[in-house]
Amino acid sequence: MQPPPRKIQVSIARQELQLLEGEQVVAAYPVSTSKFGLGTEPGSYKTPLGRFRVAERHGEGAPLGTIFKSRQPVGLWNPGDVTEDDYVLTRILWLEGLEEHNANTKDRYIYIHGTNQEEQIGQPASIGCVRMKNADVAALYDLVPEGVEVEIVA
Repeated sequence: MQPPPRKIQVSIARQELQLLEGEQVVAAYPVSTSKFGLGTEPGSYKTPLGRFRVAERHGEGAPLGTIFKSRQPVGLWNPGDVTEDDYVLTRILWLEGLEEHNANTKDRYIYIHGTNQEEQIGQPASIGCVRMKNADVAALYDLVPEGVEVEIVA
């Protein structure tokens, strides 16, 4: 008998991502969602709610701290490096909306990704994406295939 399918659930209220197998929590990680709140408007930098799927995965095998621009590796960030930049690091799970109200999610480049601002994990601080600690997003990446369902709930 096959195990139940895996699914990701992100709670805005708890700033937590859970990986579920059926109703069973397999793993849980603290996250950071948008400091601008919830929404789907283009250019709003808000985190969308609803049902999604992982449309693309990027960063397989890249070292922790790999900096991505347009989903291509362009360098390496080391903890302690001081920068004003808000980097997309380590791994990218690119989300695609499955509902009419969030259908523009992929066009808005909403990802689950690592960050150079790990000290802000656990509170809303991103510009729309779901940020994770780099070790956590690498671990999650290895546990979920492309196409896995994601639900973001208030």
